[in-house]
Amino acid sequence: MIVYYFTSNGEPKLHPYLGNAMTTQTQPALFVPHGAPTCALNPGAAGAALARFAAGLARPRAIIVVSAHWETEGATVGVATRLDTLHDFSGFPRELYEIRYPATGCPEAAREVAATIAAAGIPVALDASRGLDHGAWVPLRLMFPDADVAVIPLSIQSHLGTAQALRLGRALEPLRAQGFLVLASGNLTHSLSDYFKVARSGGATPAYVREFADWMWARIVARDTAALVNYRHLAPDAVRAHPSEEHLLPLFVALGAGGDSGAAQRFHAGIDDYVLAMDAYAFGTSHGELQ
Repeated sequence: MIVYYFTSNGEPKLHPYLGNAMTTQTQPALFVPHGAPTCALNPGAAGAALARFAAGLARPRAIIVVSAHWETEGATVGVATRLDTLHDFSGFPRELYEIRYPATGCPEAAREVAATIAAAGIPVALDASRGLDHGAWVPLRLMFPDADVAVIPLSIQSHLGTAQALRLGRALEPLRAQGFLVLASGNLTHSLSDYFKVARSGGATPAYVREFADWMWARIVARDTAALVNYRHLAPDAVRAHPSEEHLLPLFVALGAGGDSGAAQRFHAGIDDYVLAMDAYAFGTSHGELQ
């Protein structure tokens, strides 16, 4: 099979995913922030941290991207060859809608992902038309600006909660040793109502934003998975930090995909837009823990 990707000027180039001669290296599982859509225009310190981290990675065979903004009834894998850039927001500057991330998929790799999920006992569906929402293309554009690695979208199921997201991540763990990078995108805190309150009043970041983020990191360092799964009852101001869970569930996918071996890294910690904790984690790495 010959697979092409398309450069930003539309030029087709041979896709590097396929080919038995290609050497694969075990990839980590990442939880990264995507912030507000305007992060694509002003990526700030978080964007710089994502770019630096990606520059140190071995080239993945493919990227499994799990976005807070693709929710489905059951686990669903995108199998499209060309992935449209979805501008799934409104009321933002015109130049944001002009951005295109010319990602390509790889149906063969996507079906490999789906088969691995199914082998773990999780029902899975295929979607041949799904593109990349801003939760996916914003971090991908920062980390892989050439769009020359195959991308495989994978949905979340926020109605099934943290335990199911962790299980979905654990199903992905074997794929890391085959060169698949798991890139799960959300935000460690995400309250739009608090954002509007603070932005209108010109106030300061509420204390819970950093307290919640630090509680989560402490539980990760302690490998206290039970507490993390039950964060909604144990973490400080958990419901305020996440009135709904979709922006935190990608963390559990990354946590599960990271497995029980290897260190956890927090390679960025910061706050954008008053209330968005922009912490970024890597699981299953060979590096020590970063504070």
